Amino acid sequence: MALINLGPKTEQVEYKKSIGELKEGIISIVSILNKHGTGELYFGVRNDGTVIGQEIGESTLRTVSQAIGNHIKPPIYPEISVKEFDDCKTVYVKFQGERQPYLAYNVPRIRVSDEDLVMDQDLYDDMLRHRDDKRKSWESQTSAYTIEDIDEESFQKHLIKAKKAGRITFETKDKEAVLKKLDLMNGKYLLNAGAALFLRYRHKRASDGKVCN
Repeated sequence: MALINLGPKTEQVEYKKSIGELKEGIISIVSILNKHGTGELYFGVRNDGTVIGQEIGESTLRTVSQAIGNHIKPPIYPEISVKEFDDCKTVYVKFQGERQPYLAYNVPRIRVSDEDLVMDQDLYDDMLRHRDDKRKSWESQTSAYTIEDIDEESFQKHLIKAKKAGRITFETKDKEAVLKKLDLMNGKYLLNAGAALFLRYRHKRASDGKVCN
């Protein structure tokens, strides 16, 4: 019976012969994430795309999942499954992420053709700045929450901590005054940063303004 071939490796598709190459596979995941943000990895496939299969036991998928969780930072949550081609089983990993730069074993990598190269410092710094800018952008956006949605206990706890740390020097406990001084409001609405700090357990849909428990 002729072996199935999945085609050549690409900048977004990587093959490994078995999970004996798990470390190399994790490095490829990070390289692809940093270049494209999404990709696929097969264990049980030769470099030329020929499916040779992989022995899969009870803990195989868990081993792959734990290795990814332990050695990729920031964390990702890939889809890990068994894919069968005739009688050959492979471990299939589909992954994506938007928090570049990612690190594999504490090293940033970038995909070039089918190679996983160490990322240069300038590109790494640019990606870090971009990630920080995106985070700041989200924090400064207006949420669907108002002062009435604030959890009082959470607010008072944060206020006490901020005063002890010297981040707040004024004495008022009025919620609106505090939030305005901290630039956490836009009109009557909290910014996302304020909502993340002072709301607990409740989630509001910005589209309809309804509160869902």
